[in-house]
Amino acid sequence: MFYLNEKTKKYIQKGIDIIKKWPIASSIGISLGIGFAMGILAFSFDLDYLLEPIFSALIIGGLVIYPCILTLINLASLFKQPKDTLWKRKIKQFEFITIILGLLYSMMCLAVVNDLFDIMLNSEWSEQLYNSELHQPVWTNGVPVSIMLCVIGGLGYLILSCIKLEKMPPLIIVLAIAAMYLGMFECIVWCIQIFSLVSLEYSILCLFPFNCIIIGIKTIRYKITEWNAMEEHNDNAYKTNSILGYFHKNLMHAAYWPIIAFILMWPLLGIVLCFLMLFGQKPDYLIKAWTETADWRLSQKTAPPNLHMDEHYLCTVAAGGHNRIVKPIRMGERHGHRVVVNRQLCIANAFEQILEERTPRFHKCVRHIYDTYGFPIAKLIRTKTAADIVYLLMKPLEWFFLIVLYLCDTKPENRIAMQYLPKRCKVIK
Repeated sequence: MFYLNEKTKKYIQKGIDIIKKWPIASSIGISLGIGFAMGILAFSFDLDYLLEPIFSALIIGGLVIYPCILTLINLASLFKQPKDTLWKRKIKQFEFITIILGLLYSMMCLAVVNDLFDIMLNSEWSEQLYNSELHQPVWTNGVPVSIMLCVIGGLGYLILSCIKLEKMPPLIIVLAIAAMYLGMFECIVWCIQIFSLVSLEYSILCLFPFNCIIIGIKTIRYKITEWNAMEEHNDNAYKTNSILGYFHKNLMHAAYWPIIAFILMWPLLGIVLCFLMLFGQKPDYLIKAWTETADWRLSQKTAPPNLHMDEHYLCTVAAGGHNRIVKPIRMGERHGHRVVVNRQLCIANAFEQILEERTPRFHKCVRHIYDTYGFPIAKLIRTKTAADIVYLLMKPLEWFFLIVLYLCDTKPENRIAMQYLPKRCKVIK
């Protein structure tokens, strides 16, 4: 049996006391400590790379470990309600931290991971995408409905969290719970739409909505318990009116709140939809927001197949810009994949072909330099606007390549036209 001496027990108890006294600071410290330890292990205790574990503590600890710790704290407080007033206040602070950091980290994730923010906002299901890109998970026209329901849910949470229970009529409490139901519904649908074991980079966006659901359930549970712990309530306020007396009596029993709130949620949803209709929204946008999409679980649209764009080559990436600027002329084939071809791309490839035929050693040197410096630059081009800029910057080179082709080839336009054609379509010289 594992035995701890008195000195070890004393240190453990001291650590527990510190966590109880400063839970928020302790949670941050534990997260950074785990991140630092993971950095030390990753760099094999090499003290020459001491900065890497420090960066690991900030990045892994702050962006990965701490959200997981917050989730565990929310789950634990869901099943075990603290009785101490100080701890109740600390749990509420953890909830606010979860919401603030959840919004911030979700926006960071959208902005960093494959430029998801631009893709999710602009790429409707009918738009042509490249490589492993996915279309937006929420239909553009349905975004206002989804945002409005989330805002309504947030307002319901703030009412229940920030206003003392004894200062609120039961009907306001039930309406706030109904509003939270609408926000929690949006969180559940988002998680169903996004979650996938195959694509974890997208699934990580489910963590914040999952925490919102936990916080919502926990808030309702806490308020019911708090109401029941208060002094006896007047159940017979409407003796002369049997109907009002019946509803008042049920509202005074907190156990009925979740059911009554579920009933009131539907007229509240109707009011929200009627309000949004004044701004051009339609009631069916509530459903279409999730179904008028492609690539996701609730999607009912079939998107055009993604085209292949070799992200290693600047000209190939530039061909993926806006059509009015890069002027694509046809589809081509590269390494067995279909690619968008414009004249600049064909001219650059024809020029390289000339170099390879006439000066193989010089071509090898140029190719080595381009592979060394061109690849890292090409990987930074993740949006159509960036591709447009690269296309325009390479215009002078395109003109130079074209001059060389006209000086070295008897039929330069034939060579340009032959680029990126399937092998079976090429004419043998």
